Amino acid sequence: MKNSKIILPVVLSTVLVACNDESKPVAVTKPIPTPTPVPTQPTKPNPPTPLPTDNGELLDPSSRGDISVNGGATRLKKERSEALKASISNRNVKHVILFIGDGTSESEITAARNYAEGAAGYFKGLDVFPFTGAYSTYSLIKGTKSIDYVTDSAASATAWATGTKSYNGAISVDRDAKPQQTILELAKSAGFATGNVTTTELQDATPAALAAHVTSRKCYAPTQTSKSCPKNALEKGGAGSITEQLLQTKADVTFGGGGASFKDVAKAGTYSGKTLFDQAIAMNYQVVTDVKSMNTLTEANQNKPVLGLFADGNLPVMWSGPKAQVDGNKGAASLCTANPSRSSNTPTLKEMTAKAIDLLKTHQKGFFLQVESGSIDKRNHAADACGQIGETVALDEAIQEALAFAKQNPDTLIIVTGDHAHTSQIIPNDADSPGKTVKLLTKDQVEMTINYATSKDGSQEHTGAQVRTAAYGPHAANISGLLDQTDLFFIIKKAFGL
Repeated sequence: MKNSKIILPVVLSTVLVACNDESKPVAVTKPIPTPTPVPTQPTKPNPPTPLPTDNGELLDPSSRGDISVNGGATRLKKERSEALKASISNRNVKHVILFIGDGTSESEITAARNYAEGAAGYFKGLDVFPFTGAYSTYSLIKGTKSIDYVTDSAASATAWATGTKSYNGAISVDRDAKPQQTILELAKSAGFATGNVTTTELQDATPAALAAHVTSRKCYAPTQTSKSCPKNALEKGGAGSITEQLLQTKADVTFGGGGASFKDVAKAGTYSGKTLFDQAIAMNYQVVTDVKSMNTLTEANQNKPVLGLFADGNLPVMWSGPKAQVDGNKGAASLCTANPSRSSNTPTLKEMTAKAIDLLKTHQKGFFLQVESGSIDKRNHAADACGQIGETVALDEAIQEALAFAKQNPDTLIIVTGDHAHTSQIIPNDADSPGKTVKLLTKDQVEMTINYATSKDGSQEHTGAQVRTAAYGPHAANISGLLDQTDLFFIIKKAFGL
């Protein structure tokens, strides 16, 4: 018999060991080896959520076609609910562009649309915003809580610039003349670049309210400030005139008129005895005076801020035509024409807006920019329909420039509004109005009469109606419904995350 190998079990789970009492076996368990841990892969961080590529659709409110047939004049071509849902976002923004049409309410927009685009047409800037609403514009009586139902441009600008109601004539001070921080100052202190663009004098109410704090809106320069705002005068320990404060606030980009005030001389302070223009140069401002020099600019920052002075007073308006007069609608209809006194050396509002955006967009944190078409109001005061319509068209063109930027930069909030309502109204062509009227021939080749009747003589007056608001981008939905002017300050502040 061959030798056989005896194979024993490799693993014995239990052996019995006799110890004194063989009837009580003891179980002995062989230790189970600890398994070698499997190396874990390092956890990869979740990729950042990408920004949306856009903020939803802009509207196409053109009429369907033949306005004489059923449904032909309708502007709603498809259900807007889903498009509006897609446009709603409350994420923080990087850029805010605020457009102000001075003296621009629904009446001024409608008259301009009728003339330039036709009754069934639409503006490609003013009329395409997905979110619209209205805001109240009343002001206060100085030193009281009493209401003034008809605001001026100073109190209204103070309202949205600071979030505080004030009296007519106040520039970013409250009803007791105490300075209030402006949205431009707040944005700048938070590290955002800032810009201030207007077609009026830079010292006028709307641009001034962002950069200055004075008790009376007419305190443009040192001489007038000493007379009308003595507590604000530098020689009295104040912050100085509007122009002096504008220079000290130092927005990165400032474009407009008002060059005459820079010829005045400082009465106190570091630059005492020097003109405010010399002060601007000493503060390293890049001063430009025409469209050609504006277009050479390549940077704007706190070391090299930009100051565009394109007129001694207000910039010339785009269009001219017959002014309204008593029974003006009884004559033949007229057309508006290009203003012959406006030089090609003067930049348009669209050009100033485009350049301001171009200079500000390079700032890493973002920017706040206010753009005003200021002479809609001024030509309304003068009962100059063609002047006000041309400036409304200029506002629309500037808005289109900003919308093109926002489409490429979805972290941009654009807000468009007016500061107060005004006098002009569209009335029947055969009306026997006690006011001043003018008849124009519109794009429809139809006559349209515009009436001015808030003053018998001299300047026409503001009115107290609510004013349209419109917005596109993150937080745009907050513009919907009825607001007050002061809401704008807080909407912009929240959008910036401040």
